[in-house]
Amino acid sequence: MTNMNPADDGTHEVGSEPNWNESMYVQFHDPNAGLGGFLRLAKRPNEGRGERTVCLYLPDGSVAFGYSRPSVSAGGAFEGAGLLVEVLEPFEHLRVSFGGAVNLLPEPAALVDPKAALSSTAVTGCAVALDLRAVTPPYAESFDGAGQSFAPNHYEQLMAVSGVLTLGETSTDINGFGLRDHSWGPRSWQAPHFYRWVHGSSREVGFMGAYFGDPDGADRFGGFVWDGGALHRCEEVEVSTERDVDSAPRSVTVTLTAPQRRWTFHGEAKAVVPLRHRRGDSDSATDATRIAEAAMVWKAEDGTTLHGMAEYLDQVYDGELAGLRI
Repeated sequence: MTNMNPADDGTHEVGSEPNWNESMYVQFHDPNAGLGGFLRLAKRPNEGRGERTVCLYLPDGSVAFGYSRPSVSAGGAFEGAGLLVEVLEPFEHLRVSFGGAVNLLPEPAALVDPKAALSSTAVTGCAVALDLRAVTPPYAESFDGAGQSFAPNHYEQLMAVSGVLTLGETSTDINGFGLRDHSWGPRSWQAPHFYRWVHGSSREVGFMGAYFGDPDGADRFGGFVWDGGALHRCEEVEVSTERDVDSAPRSVTVTLTAPQRRWTFHGEAKAVVPLRHRRGDSDSATDATRIAEAAMVWKAEDGTTLHGMAEYLDQVYDGELAGLRI
């Protein structure tokens, strides 16, 4: 999609595909509070279910995490399992709220075995109320390849974020920056061979880069850089990764190139949450779709600090990640 109109910031007519999906994602970080995270809600009305994720990265390196698969239907408000996304003014002003329970995970890596992690850690009440105001216009680009169906209609936008986050009895004011993501159409987590989705934002600068890799090396990429005054579409994205012993991203360098300019950002992972989706094309217990959600602190070449994410999706075949080359 390249031409957007205000209706695109709302919900869409459901397609006939069994795996038709509409999702909204919001990431935020307050550098002064040391708090950040993301909230995501996907509606899959033809399957009668949704996906709701709340992942909060806390100042001490621990994570507050909640996941649910609520029942959903076509139409109505964009809400499920306590998470509500309201578009108050298309492409300009959103409100996101959540109320529910989350697990407190001292070691985020424990989510590699989610059943064990969520059954053995403390649970507390959580309330999130965020107000999001546009910093940039929305940026639209699809990364679907031949025969794939992952995000045919898709845009992202840098936002200023304010509000309140409450965990248990402790409430913290939020005043920072982040990114929102909205997509709709058929969605299969198994469609990409692997991808790297990286983004960061601050008061002065922000960026998003996406790199989708195919088994035959016919990779696709794109993204943007906001330099504080203009949004630059980038036609080339390079990503290099240093990994930990579990092959999760430890540090990431991303270079984005526009027709007249080039930017490089170097990021260090502060906490990595390993998520997974079961695959239906293998009987192996080790084969799955692995998604590593890394909270990142980025440095621009001029020393500017940005906060954001590095999301690494890999299909796992015979225990090996598909995209170790990037």
